[in-house]
Amino acid sequence: MSVAASLKTYLPLMRRYARALTGSQDRGDGYIRAVLETLVADPSTMPQGMEPRVALYRMLSTLWSSSRVDGQAGDHSPAWEASADLHLSSLPPAARQAFVLVSVEGFDIADTATILDVDEAHVRTLLDAAARDIAAQVSTDVLIIEDEPMISLELEQIVQQLGHSVSATARTHAEAVRAYDIQHPGLVLADIQLADGSSGIDAVNDMLGRVPQAPPIIFITAYPERLLTGDRPEPTFLITKPFSPEMIKAIVSQALFFRGAVEAVA
Repeated sequence: MSVAASLKTYLPLMRRYARALTGSQDRGDGYIRAVLETLVADPSTMPQGMEPRVALYRMLSTLWSSSRVDGQAGDHSPAWEASADLHLSSLPPAARQAFVLVSVEGFDIADTATILDVDEAHVRTLLDAAARDIAAQVSTDVLIIEDEPMISLELEQIVQQLGHSVSATARTHAEAVRAYDIQHPGLVLADIQLADGSSGIDAVNDMLGRVPQAPPIIFITAYPERLLTGDRPEPTFLITKPFSPEMIKAIVSQALFFRGAVEAVA
């Protein structure tokens, strides 16, 4: 696969990874721009002898570990980097990378070791460290916005296994906003398509317009490529269907690192 074809295929997923590492659309996309600029200037900088997605993630991870890349002025990034940095300080950068690569991006231990340029035993050590730190995060109340009962029940069970409580579940825009006003949850899991044909994004934007400081929002969709384009304000935290319990646990833990401020999604 050519470098151009690889980028077209994996760019939405790389955006998700970069945003999970930084907690910001703006800063995450800044790292993506840096990778793209490097490849445009010299395509041979892409690591050779490995699967294209692994090579691209290795480039991105190396850049994130070795340098600070800021977002562009005027981008739609959330103004909560200070809060994010405070929470992230409890999780070493390498452990955070390993956790996201395995639990969110779906890489196995061997590929994660290649991306991070370490051996597999070290990856397992990093994952153990990440799990201990994430388990130490405070519990919170969760609002689940999902119109399919079985999926809603599965999400509820996973959230409770993590030590959180479910304050309410909602199937429609109106139910979601009403539950939010009553319960004031500390985290929201929102499907994109709801039972009454309305949009989970619209429901979330209505919620965020009601309070000065809103909880983290995690969107759930079967079509992430429709949201992760880099062309407009987009969700930092995104779960793709079909999902695994490990992915839900990973994203919930990631989102709670950055609790304190979120932005509406246009």
